[in-house]
Amino acid sequence: MPNAPLQPVATLGIDIGKNSFHLIGLDARGAIVLRQKLSRGQVEQRLVNMPTCLIGMEACVGAHHLSRQLLALGHDVKLIPLSS
Repeated sequence: MPNAPLQPVATLGIDIGKNSFHLIGLDARGAIVLRQKLSRGQVEQRLVNMPTCLIGMEACVGAHHLSRQLLALGHDVKLIPLSS
């Protein structure tokens, strides 16, 4: 799976971990075009150069801070509540 998508990413899912973040990008048809594991400090750097897209992530510790950073970059961020 390429680190730089061949097709534009329409939707991005971010799994927030303690030390690493996993990004999965889907194109407009729903095919996976991006799969990356990044450290906490690399996430914003990676998304600065990415065209704006819909980003979904679980509403957990740190998600609100990251979502504000991504909103400032022009992305549409949706926080998904933790399911019980």
